[in-house]
Amino acid sequence: MQKTINCALFRKMVLVGAKQLDVNRTKVDALNVFPVPDGDTGTNMSLTMQSAIKELSNCAGNTFPEVCDCISKGALRGARGNSGVILSQIFRGICSVLRDSKPEVDTKTFARAMEAGTKVAYNAVSIPKEGTILTVVRMMSEFALKNAGKLRDFEVFLPAVIEEGDRALAKTPDLLPVLKKAGVVDSGGVGLMTIMRGFLAALMGDETVSEVPLDAASQQNPDDVFGDNSEIINMDLGDIQFAYCTEFFVINLKKSTTLADIDKLKESLMGIGDSVICIGDLEMIKVHVHTNTPGIALTYALELGELDRIKIENMLEENRELKAKIAAEKKDQGMLAICTGQGLSDIFKDLYIDRVIEGGQTMNPSASDIANAVQKINAENVFVFPNNKNIILAAEQAKALVENRKIHVIPTKNVPQGFAAALAFDPEASAEENKTNMIHALDNVRAGSVTHAVRTTNVNGFAIKEGDIIGLDDKKILAKSSDIDETVLKLIDKLKDDSHEVITLYYGQDVTEQEAEKLAAKVQDAFPSFDVDYHYGGQAVYYYLLSLE
Repeated sequence: MQKTINCALFRKMVLVGAKQLDVNRTKVDALNVFPVPDGDTGTNMSLTMQSAIKELSNCAGNTFPEVCDCISKGALRGARGNSGVILSQIFRGICSVLRDSKPEVDTKTFARAMEAGTKVAYNAVSIPKEGTILTVVRMMSEFALKNAGKLRDFEVFLPAVIEEGDRALAKTPDLLPVLKKAGVVDSGGVGLMTIMRGFLAALMGDETVSEVPLDAASQQNPDDVFGDNSEIINMDLGDIQFAYCTEFFVINLKKSTTLADIDKLKESLMGIGDSVICIGDLEMIKVHVHTNTPGIALTYALELGELDRIKIENMLEENRELKAKIAAEKKDQGMLAICTGQGLSDIFKDLYIDRVIEGGQTMNPSASDIANAVQKINAENVFVFPNNKNIILAAEQAKALVENRKIHVIPTKNVPQGFAAALAFDPEASAEENKTNMIHALDNVRAGSVTHAVRTTNVNGFAIKEGDIIGLDDKKILAKSSDIDETVLKLIDKLKDDSHEVITLYYGQDVTEQEAEKLAAKVQDAFPSFDVDYHYGGQAVYYYLLSLE
């Protein structure tokens, strides 16, 4: 087991982390709604890391002091945007501990390094905001400090730290209202976790990089984690109070400049804007500020030294261009489905459903949840498939919560009806024609489900014992036995009629593919006039969902 890491391995971890972020930077960009919806967090963080890597590539030595100094210096020089500067300070803090360590670093030392990274990052921001990358790094460092003593192997320690980071990331929408409104997690936090996964890959000897798995980035619905820029269409331009993102370095500081002067510069910048970061020493100062008067910010800084690498971006114009692009790409019709189970979700996506949100029996989404999901579909008309009779009313109520969209609720009571409705969609037809065709398509489907009884009772003429396998349609119990396959066969016999030709089985998370394959063969033998098929649904609670068409 890997109880320590040396400088060569740490260097490799930083390299792979930077590569991993670069591969995923566009996904991180798509989440960016704070502090302004400008869609550049992933790019800024990646460019910051690339600057550190460039400095590192010129480092001939391979000791912690040499490597750490290069990483700190390179990250600071290349820091771009709020997220990039904060990231540079996280690495600055981490490196401040590692550079003074022994040739081999254990988990306790690494935990102290993460703690230092957290402190330096928080101190760099004028008004730290929870629900951002700061929250993610803080919760990880707190966990690391608490558990490093008992998790002494890095192969165990680092995955556990990453798992805590994922939990922190999932909490960010609850801490920052703008994230909750947009239905996303913090983009900077996703960027940091992407780097951490690169760290882990290098530690495990795998230097290949890939797109971060969606469920690894957050505990939210994967479609709500990595959205597209349609997330930003609901953000109001009026939310941007300060129009110009202003960044620059102060170099060749005057001999009379003191550390107190740097603090005074930071205070002056806070008086003319927000998102202020002013960090550095008497050799170089890095400044970032959102302001309506960039000229005044530059004037303040000139009192301390020379200005270098000035960058001023009009965030209002960037946001207008992004909204114009989204408006140009807006389509007439889109579709939203509600279901539980990765397999069912994948099938809906194959049927060109724009977005799938989680919900079903015992997991009914609210009207607000549905409205938020509809808002993220860049379409004038959105068809909603509730796929559960208990969700239809909430879907209808969502109509009153949505602006600039027209919701058409197709009253699908189960997933097979949802599939039928999606198959009836014709992109060339009008919304009203599609709505009519979808509703008619529901009449051609008979659906059933197989689960187990949770209590003993008498219902629908059956004496049910807890644990019995029961088969239901949308209204009542139609079959029961002590065996799953037997119940499926009985239920199909009750559901079928002369109009049906196809039987499809969707097997749940508690059923193996081999079991589903064997059952499909039994069904084919029992009902030879039908075409029988089976697919992975992944749904909880129900062993099988059945569709007869």
